[in-house]
Amino acid sequence: MPTVRELDGANAGGQFVRTALTLSVLANEPVRIDNVRGDRSTPGLRHQHLAVLGTMAELCDADVSGAELGAETIEFDPALESTAGATDWHGQGPGRLPGGEYDVDIGTAGSTTLLFDSLLPLATVLESQLSVTVTGGTDVPFSPPLDYSRHVKLPLLRRLGLTAASEVDRRGYLPDGGGRVTLHLAPSALGPIDLTDRGTLEGVRLYSTESASLADRDVAFRQAEGALERLALDEFGLEILERRETTVASPSPGTAIVLRLDHGTGVAGFAALGERGKPAERVGEDAADALNRFLEESGPRTAPVDPHLADQLLVYLALEGGRVRVPAVTEHVASSCELLAEFGATVDIARTDDERADTAEPALVSVESPVDL
Repeated sequence: MPTVRELDGANAGGQFVRTALTLSVLANEPVRIDNVRGDRSTPGLRHQHLAVLGTMAELCDADVSGAELGAETIEFDPALESTAGATDWHGQGPGRLPGGEYDVDIGTAGSTTLLFDSLLPLATVLESQLSVTVTGGTDVPFSPPLDYSRHVKLPLLRRLGLTAASEVDRRGYLPDGGGRVTLHLAPSALGPIDLTDRGTLEGVRLYSTESASLADRDVAFRQAEGALERLALDEFGLEILERRETTVASPSPGTAIVLRLDHGTGVAGFAALGERGKPAERVGEDAADALNRFLEESGPRTAPVDPHLADQLLVYLALEGGRVRVPAVTEHVASSCELLAEFGATVDIARTDDERADTAEPALVSVESPVDL
């Protein structure tokens, strides 16, 4: 019987749980997580974490305990068959995770994009195409908006070798959720990642959305105009490569704007959500302010990816190794690196040439040897 890897989430949140489950499936290794979301004001599993746990269990017919709202200890054993010639999680050879079609209802406005983030790395161990349709929140606080996933993260992952796409039926905003999106994955193989320097700046792509109930107020247009007024395009010699304003079906009113910065080695994304009583122009300005701050960082150790993408890419370093320069060593970056090390990866965080103390400065995260399975 395989040894259960014991993990402690006392100093982490939901990201720790999601990544741990992903690594468990990739490594085909049982885990026990104690103190689930221990540093949150309401610890334990919430609806969206239960949805991730349930989806992972269904995909690999796992044995699970603790799958209930508020649970602070869970056990998860993927127990995937080890077939002759099956791949390890480095994506070589035939996969060992069956594909198929699945439907998941989070039951609240819990984030669909965070659930997708847990599933995306599994493309490297798939036997055949996998399609997962999720009902929940598509553009909700504390998670990547849907257009960030579609237009920032997925294009970058495709450059790295992942075969993935999403299909949108409807959006879901607070409080009702009700969005419906399908993630399609195909068997994929990644190479080592090398995202250490920001290349030549190219331009900005703008994606502004509004629910149909807000169309008569021109919210998507006003968000876009607010962003364009604030963006420092001339200062950095940038042009607008794409501008898209979309009116979408949704059970609840809501809006979102995503700005994507294209540069020579990759992309970076910046987003803002509409709020009741907040002018649409200000929503666009908030996204533009974040992009401007990113542009103002310069020098030989400038991060090529935004803070959120930096954290989300770390699990992919465990597949084949590589390097990613992150804008800062955030709580999520630190806990993700610790988790990769727990699974046996050799992880190094170099903040500058001669210092390793300032978490607010860019840092080079390297995995010299991926997990050995």
